[in-house]
Amino acid sequence: MYVERASRLRGAVVWTNSPSGPGTGRILPDGCMDLLWNDGRLMVAGPDTHAYVDEGAPGGWAGLRFFPGQAPAFLGVPAHALRDRRVELAELWSPAVVRRLTARVNAAGDRASGLEEVVLGRAAELGRPDPVLRRIVDALDAGRPVGATADELGLGARQLHRRSLAAFGYGPKTLARVLRLQRALALARDGVPYAETAARTGYADQAHLARDVRELAGLPLGELLGGR
Repeated sequence: MYVERASRLRGAVVWTNSPSGPGTGRILPDGCMDLLWNDGRLMVAGPDTHAYVDEGAPGGWAGLRFFPGQAPAFLGVPAHALRDRRVELAELWSPAVVRRLTARVNAAGDRASGLEEVVLGRAAELGRPDPVLRRIVDALDAGRPVGATADELGLGARQLHRRSLAAFGYGPKTLARVLRLQRALALARDGVPYAETAARTGYADQAHLARDVRELAGLPLGELLGGR
């Protein structure tokens, strides 16, 4: 069973997932990165450009999903270096540090809360996050064109692209596409008709929405939403 709650880290989400049995799971692109705990290991999930199919690794999972753009400062690694990847945290940080942090999380009664404490401690050392990154996300998530977003932030197109690669793992056009997909799926899951969903989220038409869902999620829209 999957359960999530808002984290004390602004914009982040803490979650747990205890599979009821073997099987695959489909994780869709959302512009985010996660710090993961599974079977006594700490891992990092990088930003996805397409659906990640989990083959059902054993044991329970816990994670902290960072708000888009937060994780690279925490990890000290640009997001594009982890695009479409799942890696052990020990590949990015000193193994000795990772062993110490892993022991802390393993000792916590609630693994998700243990992860959250690790992240909050690191965040306190880093200070305030770059406010421009949240403004980029907010603008693109509101459907603002990439060019207009760059102008409003006082950035050139190349500057915006470079900052987006480092913070989100891909350029602003891809980030906008991923965020639009998530907005559309939220409406469709709430029962909004597909044609209306497409119109409200900036797709040219329902066919455009269907193509984007198939390309990013790897399944037809109806199948993804359980045959709706």
